[in-house]
Amino acid sequence: MDQRSKLLQDEYEKRFTSNTQYRDSVWKVLCNDFFSRYISNQSVLLDLGAGWGEFSKNIQAGQKFAMDLNPECGRRIDGYAKFLHQDCATTWPLGNESLDVVFTSNFLEHLPSKSAIEATLDEAFRCLKKDGIIICLGPNIRYVLGSYWDYWDHYIPITDSSMAEVLKLRGFAIKEVVPRFLPYTMSGGLNPPLIALKMYLHMRFIWPVFGKQFFIVAYKQ
Repeated sequence: MDQRSKLLQDEYEKRFTSNTQYRDSVWKVLCNDFFSRYISNQSVLLDLGAGWGEFSKNIQAGQKFAMDLNPECGRRIDGYAKFLHQDCATTWPLGNESLDVVFTSNFLEHLPSKSAIEATLDEAFRCLKKDGIIICLGPNIRYVLGSYWDYWDHYIPITDSSMAEVLKLRGFAIKEVVPRFLPYTMSGGLNPPLIALKMYLHMRFIWPVFGKQFFIVAYKQ
C-alpha cells in the first residue's frame, strides 16, 4: 500500500468508524427515496470517490463500479460493485461510452487542484454514453462558509454555480441544479431519526432553510 492510500485509510477510520451503521442507514434512505429516480435497474454506474461504499451498496443498478484511492473501499464494497483502486484524474480502465451514470458525493472538493477536477470530469465525459448523466453532490461553500475548512482534506471551494460552470466547460449540458439540498455533514455526531430524513426528502420547500450541499445533474449530449 502506498503512503497516499495509507493516509486515506487512516483518515477514513478516524472520521467514520463511530458512525458507520447510521451512515449506511442514511444512504439506504437516500438511494431508495431520492437517487433511485435517476438510476434504472439496468444502468451501468460508477460511484466516483466511493469512500466506504455506502452509495454503491444501497443503490440498485445493472452493473456497478466503485473508484477510490482508499483500499478499504474495496473490502467494503466486495460483492456489491467492482473496485477500481486508482487516482481518478488518470485514465479510467473503462471503455468509451460504457457508463450510463457517474455519481459523486462530497468528493471533488478533496482533489488537490482544479486541473485534477477537470481531468476527472473529462474521463467521466469520455466514459458516459450519449445522454448518460453525472450526478454531483457536495458542500456549497456559499452556505457553509468557514466550516468548509473544518476538514483538513478540503482543497477546492465549490459553489453550485462554479460546479455547473466547470461541467459545461468540460462539455456537459446542465439538467438540474439545486443550490441547497441536504444539510452539510454526517460526521458531526448528530444523528436525526431516519423518518425525519424521509420526510425532508419529500418536502422541497424546506431545503432552502436547512440545505447546505448542492445537487447537480448534467448529461452528455
